[in-house]
Amino acid sequence: MGSKNLKFNTKTIHGGQQPDKAYGAVMPPIYQTSTYAQTTPGGHKGYQYSRSANPTRTALENSLASIEGGEFGLAFGSGIAAIDAVIKLLAPGDEVISTDDLYGGTYRIFKKIFEKFGIVFHFVGMQGVDAVRDKINKKTKLIWVETPTNPMMNIIDIKAIAILTKGTNILLAVDNTFATPYLQLPLELGADIVMHSATKYLGGHSDTVVGALVVKDKELADKLYFIQNASGAVCGPMDSFLVLRGIKTLHVRMQRHCENGRAIAEYLKNNPKIEKVYWPGFEDHPNHHIAKEQMKDFGGMISFVPKGGSYYDAIKIVEKLQVFTLAESLGGVESLAGHPASMTHASIPKEERLKNGVVDALIRLSIGIEDVDDLIADLEQAIE
Repeated sequence: MGSKNLKFNTKTIHGGQQPDKAYGAVMPPIYQTSTYAQTTPGGHKGYQYSRSANPTRTALENSLASIEGGEFGLAFGSGIAAIDAVIKLLAPGDEVISTDDLYGGTYRIFKKIFEKFGIVFHFVGMQGVDAVRDKINKKTKLIWVETPTNPMMNIIDIKAIAILTKGTNILLAVDNTFATPYLQLPLELGADIVMHSATKYLGGHSDTVVGALVVKDKELADKLYFIQNASGAVCGPMDSFLVLRGIKTLHVRMQRHCENGRAIAEYLKNNPKIEKVYWPGFEDHPNHHIAKEQMKDFGGMISFVPKGGSYYDAIKIVEKLQVFTLAESLGGVESLAGHPASMTHASIPKEERLKNGVVDALIRLSIGIEDVDDLIADLEQAIE
């Protein structure tokens, strides 16, 4: 049976994989080597130098392509390195339309690195397609989408944005880090490129930093492979091995992240000391109907604002947490809490943050797979 015909839970374990050719190892070995012997100049077994390709990384890239329903996967040294490669497809004068509520590191590389090379970025609310349509012109070459967004959990209709780009030379890229392919498949909805910080849910154990791109089109893949090799921001074999191992349990972990996320979102919503909870599973969440249509479930990422809404209220809560760890990042088996204004989104100017709802009191939770009663008890003591 070809891996394309496998269901998702089987793809996470077998998709794009085969036993190692040397000894039949079930898990791909860690090929900790920089170079490969050649019998004659150019006479090799598919590998010459590990920046260009490495067997362990190839195994990961094949897995990434399989679980996202793509044809070609590329693994990078970080999620930001993957974004860097996408923007390098562009030229000075090209324009990018991006959601206005996005990860601070993405905003920073757009504004602080690539803007000075003549690429123009427009940040708009993408909850409706009109704002995107209004910005499209002859210079538009890329639309960058996050859904759910970080940290406001806004939902963007991938299919509707894809309709705007159909028949044009505009690429649609979707950061699928929060949802993972367990919950949504952007390529099936019309996206050209899927990007991941594989550090998060795909790795799942907070022990490595890796980025990923997945595409269907060979011409686009070849351009990205060239940039990957020429720029060199690849991940090493050990990191490749760790993410590949993480992917094998993605489906069972995501199921628990979603279950725990639902219970904690309901707890926070019913807590009189909480002013606002952002979680796409609520029926009154903006674009909930789209989330229901394009996602299998609603994930384990939640943001909330305590009553009183001050910076100090938020800091007091996150400092008192004991089971949740106060830390950057997300998507690990352990529950994490963060304060976006001073952590993940500190690189975005305050007036921009406030415009998009990232107030000083906002707290972002990455719900892990611990016992949900312990997580709720921890939130209870910290909030009280």
